Amino acid sequence: MKTLSLKLNESVFEETEGILKEKGISRNRYINEALDFYNRYHKRKKLAKAFAKASQLVRDSSMEVNAEFDQLIDEGAI
Repeated sequence: MKTLSLKLNESVFEETEGILKEKGISRNRYINEALDFYNRYHKRKKLAKAFAKASQLVRDSSMEVNAEFDQLIDEGAI
């Protein structure tokens, strides 16, 4: 486990302290859960971007195949 020193804006600190009291959990646990959530968010965002890129590549490839079939149909080959 790593030890960190952290500076927070006063308003963020106060809001966090209120949430900690409501939830009854430690500040350390709360920060760990928050960072884990944020890390997973960024992983999903990165994955969505990769899927969009792959989808565009598949779309482009499909359009090429469709154009080739159209040409074959126009030529009476099929």
